[in-house]
This record gives sequence, structure tokens and C-alpha cells, in this order.
Amino acid sequence: MIDKPLACEALLTEAAGLIGGDSPRLDAELLLGYVTGWSRTTFRAWPEREVDAALVARFRTLVERRCEGHPIAHLLGEQEFWSLPLKVNPSTLIPRPDTECLVEAALALDLPRNANVLDLGTGTGAIALALASEQPGWRVSACDAVRKAVALATDNADRLGLPVTVRQSNWFEDLPSVAFDLIVSNPPYIAGNDVHLGAGDVRFEPASALVAGDDGLDDIRRITAEAPAWLSLGGWLILEHGYEQGAAVRQLFTDAGFTCVETRQDYGRRDRFTLGRKQDAER
Repeated sequence: MIDKPLACEALLTEAAGLIGGDSPRLDAELLLGYVTGWSRTTFRAWPEREVDAALVARFRTLVERRCEGHPIAHLLGEQEFWSLPLKVNPSTLIPRPDTECLVEAALALDLPRNANVLDLGTGTGAIALALASEQPGWRVSACDAVRKAVALATDNADRLGLPVTVRQSNWFEDLPSVAFDLIVSNPPYIAGNDVHLGAGDVRFEPASALVAGDDGLDDIRRITAEAPAWLSLGGWLILEHGYEQGAAVRQLFTDAGFTCVETRQDYGRRDRFTLGRKQDAER
């Protein structure tokens, strides 16, 4: 196909027909906006506005990659989370909207105004940055075992002007000795033989951010077992997990001595994260 100037609407219709899936028109508009620098409102107000041939070629290349299954966030290099524009890349998990439910729960806890907070396996820095944006008095730190993820989260923090300290550490292994009032994490929780690993956007995300042993609970086991030593008395642990893992994760929390253990749901009303509290001295 020889690329030539085309009207926005013609390009969007062509692309949506190729992309398919749940939101082909939205994907097409996001990609065309990325290429042209125009807003989605522009496409709707002036559908006849022409896109020059060079930009048509770039757009069609991105559409082709989307048709191959590449996540829209990777193609745009950005994903919004908690209204924060975060840079993303294939070295980390793409932040999901349902993880915002974990952020909401953390913000609702009765914590000190200067609480020490840790985000384990931070990836893009999404959870840590969301918390820091809402609670400027909290001392928020984050860690990830992957060097490229540490660099990405640090870059996001710097761009957003949020004071989150990011370190390279495999869970708690290389962290300074600090008592945290809150530890949060969206760890890997997919079983190694899960059929969903070969479908959709997750095909292009790192297995290290997704897979945790035969039952998907290896990392959650480790975190729940080690977290009490890193929590202050009365401190909280909140972990995201799979929608069928609620009962198993609650048992792991209980086995580790946590109280007030509770599993809560995401926006789709599926079990999505569990929280528990380290017993205080009076218990």
C-alpha cells in the first residue's frame, strides 16, 4: 500500500477494522493522537482533516504492531494510573486500573502523618507514586529486583516531582533497616502453567513480573513470612493477588501472625487484594 494523505476518519475506520478486540476505535484514536499530536476531540470535530503521508506511514506501522498483540501502552510509551502519566516499557508490568483499589484501601488506613511506606516490586512506581501524590507527609520508598525497572520508576518519580526513593532489591534482601507503617505490593501471582500467559497483552510483559511458581503463590508466601520483621507494631501489609487466591492468601496472612485479615474486591467485584495488621504490643 502506497501511503498518501488521508482524512482522520478514513484512517481511524481502516485501523479499527484491522485491530478488532474490545476497544478498536479507542486504540486507533490513541495511536493517531500519538503520531499527530492531535487530541481525540480534534478527530471528532474535524473528521475530514488530512494527515500527511509520512504520518500515515508511521500510524499504519503502529496499527500493524497492535494487530500483532503489542500492548497499546508499550506502543505509546505511557500509561495513566491514578491520573498520573507514567512511562512504561517492556521491562515492567503495565499498571492496571484495578490496582487503584489497593491504593484506595491504603489511603483509608489510619496511619501516622509521617508514615514510613514501602512498595515492594514497584515496576513503574505506580503504587508508590500514587500514595506519595496523595500523602506528601508520608516517607514513601520503593524497590524492585530488576535494574531497568528501578531506572524507570526513578524516572517517573523525577518527572512527576514526587519524593519517592527507589532501590534495587529482591524483596527485602537489600533494604536498609527501617520499620514500616505500611508495606504494599502487587507481586507476581500467576501459576507457571496458566493458559492466559500465552494470550493478550501479557505475552509481551516480563514473566518475572507475572509468574510465581506452580500455584502462583511463591512470592506471596515469601512476603507474608518476612514482612512482620519489617513492620512497626500495628503496621499494615496489603498484597494484590489473583481473584481465585483470596482464601489461600488470607491463610498465609493468618499463619504469619497478622490480625484484621480481610480480602477486598476490585472494580469488577472480584477478590483482588488482601490486607492484614501486625499485632501491637498490647495484644
